[in-house]
Amino acid sequence: MEFERKCPECGSTNLMRDYESGEVVCMDCGYVLDEKIADLGPEWRAFDDEQKAKRVRVGSPITFTIHDKGLSTSIDRYDRDIYGRRLTPDQRTEVYRLRKWQRRMRVSDATERNLAFALSELSKMSTALKLPKNVLETACVLYRRAVRKRLIRGRSIQSVTAAALYMACRQCDITRTLEEIASVSPVSKKDIGRSYRFMIRELRMFVPPVSPISYISRFSNRLEMAGKAEMIALQILKSAREALLTSGRGPTGIAAAATYIASILLNERRTQGEISENANVTEVTIRNRYKELMEYLEITVKV
Repeated sequence: MEFERKCPECGSTNLMRDYESGEVVCMDCGYVLDEKIADLGPEWRAFDDEQKAKRVRVGSPITFTIHDKGLSTSIDRYDRDIYGRRLTPDQRTEVYRLRKWQRRMRVSDATERNLAFALSELSKMSTALKLPKNVLETACVLYRRAVRKRLIRGRSIQSVTAAALYMACRQCDITRTLEEIASVSPVSKKDIGRSYRFMIRELRMFVPPVSPISYISRFSNRLEMAGKAEMIALQILKSAREALLTSGRGPTGIAAAATYIASILLNERRTQGEISENANVTEVTIRNRYKELMEYLEITVKV
């Protein structure tokens, strides 16, 4: 391997790195320029990308779901030294004191304590709603932005965390309603909605509107309907969107009505009560949207 360096003895640039001995040697005169070079590469070999990914040994990645982004360390509770021997009583007392102060230093001020509590609440709600990890990460980033802009003052942490989680669901195109967020949060739907609108305004963020199409798969799976019924419901919603029937109407209600029509057309009848319970909308809403779709789209049902 050649370098741009020159040999101080003969001025040659014909240099070679000897990996076995860890030396840089001049190939013309044999002068050793460097020795005992540390190999910064891994001590293992990998012959494909899969082996390389499995054998890499690094720390855990940075995550926004922990208040210190996962960069802190912790003192374990095994009370043993590096050789596996048990600690003496005096050593255990010393380690206990170090562990206590290390735990306190992780949350040294009010902001750290706020983040530690809020991010743990976000993790609990995300787990209860079975949300993917990217939604949780997005919600944690949004909450951190709110903390930096001092939007938390005068508002409960639970309402802001729930609003951040709902905003993250909207941004990541994960269909979760305010009612579902409120079901796993100690605050009401009204408080979550108020905090959500406040964060949208203060953070100056654009959140895409929810499409009724995104609810069809959820409703069909919950009602255990055939795949063909889901396809028909999607076609009904596409026709309704072209006819401007979806504007100004709740996405869950019109999606529930399309699912109800599809179940009738395929003779997989589901009652309005069943669909209302799974879609979390009232039967009156389903009936109103059903009448509009049947009338304007001219859908006929054979009795």
